[in-house]
Amino acid sequence: MSRAQPDFLLNDLADQERRLPVDQMSLICFVKEDCETCNTAAPVLEALHNAYGDKLKVLLIAQSGEANAVFAARHNLSMPVLDDSACKTAFEWDIESVPSVFLIQKDGSVSTKFEGFIRSDWEALSAELSSLTTLPAAQIDWSSLPAWRPGCGSKHLDPTVYDKLRAEAEGSPIRARRIEVGDSDDVAEFMFDQGFSDGLPLVAPTPERVMRMLSGTHRDPQEVIAIVPPNMGEATVEKIAINAVMAGCKPEYLPVVIAAVEAVCTDEFNIHGVTATTMGAAPVMIVNGPIREKIGMNAGLGALGAGNRANATIGRALRLVVRNVGGAATGGVERSCLGNPMKFTMCFAEHEERSPWAPLHVERGFEPEDSVVTIFAMTGGPVHIVDQTSRAPDQIAGSLGLGLEGVFLPKLRNLPVDALLVVCPEHIDTLMREGEYSKERLRDRIQEATMRPLSDMVQDAVSGAGIPPETAAKMGASALSKQVPKFAGKEFIHIVVAGSDAGKFSSAFHGWATGEVGSIAVSRKIDMG
Repeated sequence: MSRAQPDFLLNDLADQERRLPVDQMSLICFVKEDCETCNTAAPVLEALHNAYGDKLKVLLIAQSGEANAVFAARHNLSMPVLDDSACKTAFEWDIESVPSVFLIQKDGSVSTKFEGFIRSDWEALSAELSSLTTLPAAQIDWSSLPAWRPGCGSKHLDPTVYDKLRAEAEGSPIRARRIEVGDSDDVAEFMFDQGFSDGLPLVAPTPERVMRMLSGTHRDPQEVIAIVPPNMGEATVEKIAINAVMAGCKPEYLPVVIAAVEAVCTDEFNIHGVTATTMGAAPVMIVNGPIREKIGMNAGLGALGAGNRANATIGRALRLVVRNVGGAATGGVERSCLGNPMKFTMCFAEHEERSPWAPLHVERGFEPEDSVVTIFAMTGGPVHIVDQTSRAPDQIAGSLGLGLEGVFLPKLRNLPVDALLVVCPEHIDTLMREGEYSKERLRDRIQEATMRPLSDMVQDAVSGAGIPPETAAKMGASALSKQVPKFAGKEFIHIVVAGSDAGKFSSAFHGWATGEVGSIAVSRKIDMG
């Protein structure tokens, strides 16, 4: 005998409440009106009710709402037909198909259980009821009935219904505060009014959508992934999932978003400073490893732009977590002078298959088979570097260097500031035309091509940026003639490959303050378990 079934409280067709009988043998059958097999079983159930109803309570639990009455009328049913159109009882009883039959003894145990229509099962049930009740066998022409007919899937197994029931069930992993929206309110407008949005419409994070999103990770929904500045909010897996829903993510994107939240909430990355600076810094996310193809990320044509759901929504989900969990809303802690379109989203995959070099995550100490997210704090970009005519490797490398002179301002040099260079495949082909051209050689060439005398950095009538004249006067002509590169060190030049095979247009992202006073790029392995 199996365990006792959960109680229920359902209304019959006369709108009277009915419960699971106590201290009385009962026969419970789940049905729905549009199931052919349920329609085959209905007359048999009515015959069992007529034959054994004095000692047996027969209840039909029907899933078809208003059509339940149609079902009852079609078969002239006299037994109670209960409305389970919300499918809560079907969910709690964990049925798979209809009809599903349960013979429940007085002590609450289930002595017989089957589903579908196998004539021998129903004949055996009738014989068992006759024996248990000591009443004559039901008058049923068994030979007129099919030997076998499969059942139909229970309505509650529809994903949209099932996820909602899971979310509402006792023991649901969802713990976040629920906000009730009035029937007459527009949900999209409500979320705008509540300040949840980055300015674009959001997907409503209904319980069932959040449950589906949580299926994308094995991690406990209440695990705290990070403390998010400036309000020091706890970013649980559940809260990250809620924001991922609002951003439009698929469940399989969730592990990337979780890793990104982990990365930006480190002291090294300093998301508080990145958010609060008036300079307009924003996270730029690069994804490496097998997960790129697994979730359909774009590393090729248009990788830095629109058109790819994974790229767009993963980056947006991170920004929404910072906004909604951390409290970094524009006009509050978010104080960017002009703003930055990357504050909506900026996420792309590296085109590892088109690169002659070790991918970014391997450069940063991970294994090639690892899936990794790396995040930089950038204030500008992507800024195109256009060179359609260089044919020699050092020429194209020099052009890439000249393209990076705009970081902060061409006049400012020897900067301890990160730059992210995204080299397109056609420029890669030019670099490799005469053989191997390593990343280190490219970095050296960038520094070489951007060498300028310190005297170019002195404030003048053209620009007041740079070295004050009084300081320059103390330095002397010899010191001012010293050649300095754009960057204080090669380690500030980060290089990845992305883009399509057609087009000689690389791009650069300009960094924010680097190091302890600013932000240091952070990589996190994506938990694929």
